[in-house]
Amino acid sequence: MAELAQLVTQMESGQLPLEASVAAYARGSELVKYCAAQLEKVEAQVKVLEGDMLKPFAADDEGVQ
Repeated sequence: MAELAQLVTQMESGQLPLEASVAAYARGSELVKYCAAQLEKVEAQVKVLEGDMLKPFAADDEGVQ
């Protein structure tokens, strides 16, 4: 994610030459696919742990004292 954010910042700056921009775009596309695949794996693991029923994440400290 950090590398992807860095690539986006560089591309948005408009300072990269065309060839470097194309390479950065290609790398960014690979990173997005990788991150999406990792997220899908984690979601599948959570479904297994929760019995195929995703539950909302409690942001507050309910029941924790």
